[in-house]
Amino acid sequence: MKIAVLVSVGRHPVSGTARYSRNDAAALSIALSLAKAHGAKLDVLHAGDPSSPALREYLALGARSVEVLETAAAQAQARADEATLLAARLQGYDLVLTGTRAEGAFDSGMLPYRVAHALGMPLVGAAVDLSVRDACAQVRQYMPKGLRRRVEVRLPALIAVHPLANATPTYAYARLREGSIDRSVPRAAADAHAGNSDDLAWTIRCATAKPVRLAAAEKRSGHARMLSATTTESRGGSVVIEGSSVEKAQVILAYLREHQLVDY
Repeated sequence: MKIAVLVSVGRHPVSGTARYSRNDAAALSIALSLAKAHGAKLDVLHAGDPSSPALREYLALGARSVEVLETAAAQAQARADEATLLAARLQGYDLVLTGTRAEGAFDSGMLPYRVAHALGMPLVGAAVDLSVRDACAQVRQYMPKGLRRRVEVRLPALIAVHPLANATPTYAYARLREGSIDRSVPRAAADAHAGNSDDLAWTIRCATAKPVRLAAAEKRSGHARMLSATTTESRGGSVVIEGSSVEKAQVILAYLREHQLVDY
């Protein structure tokens, strides 16, 4: 069995310093346990800048080496994105583990879904526990309000690990010194990108403010508001049908001034 773990560069919540992602570290810990139990081959992959010092921290967490797909060179040659490069590299793997999302400011959490779609693999998200038996993965998923759900999926599959996973990463400085960061430029980026429909031109424009709905402040007591939820009552107001457009506008303006929705 071949297992791959996708790791990213995290951010410290206070200082913003680059470090390992706690979510991906949990996925790495689960993958190390599975590889030891089943004698599987484990590869740790990262798509991005190989010079990032945060990648070496994954070596201290147990990875013997981290293979970095240099996206800067690949994007300049083939205009491929990280999901396309990773999908081309992950062909032939039985199990792919990754975090639910990265820790940057604008990370959307869509990378696991895009990679699974490109590979044609089923995806199970929010995993807190994982075991493999008879070419199937038994996953316990995190659900809202403390609930859990067990899901079974046939391999190959991609599993996105939840931040509250049952995994405790162990940090060892000696492993950091022994491991290595391996750089590689994807050769199949152009072929994998040829049929990618996501290669569309992005349109960038200034953000526009959304219109704000004017609503009169609620002046009734809490007891009156609770009664109105169970009974049908008239909320007041007036319906102006007759008259000119100027007279109708004056009625609307008087309402806005009465409820302090305009200051003129």
